[in-house]
Amino acid sequence: MTEQTPGESPRARPRQRKQMLLRLDPAVHDALARWASDELRSANAQIEFLLRRALAESGRLPGGAAPIPRRGRPPKAAEDPPAEE
Repeated sequence: MTEQTPGESPRARPRQRKQMLLRLDPAVHDALARWASDELRSANAQIEFLLRRALAESGRLPGGAAPIPRRGRPPKAAEDPPAEE
């Protein structure tokens, strides 16, 4: 864990993600991995997506929960039109 320096706000750096061990039946894992692949996610991202959806539907998703971080290449910046002379 990292410690916060005095005067530094909690939002100054991203929160670390919790790690946990999850034991799944191999058939369940295979089905989850196929589903994740169909939606272009990793199995881990699919599990988090499903957990967040279940929490939101039951009204239990904490308001302070950070959004799922976007992965991959950042979007291309809109290019400025060439200046006319």
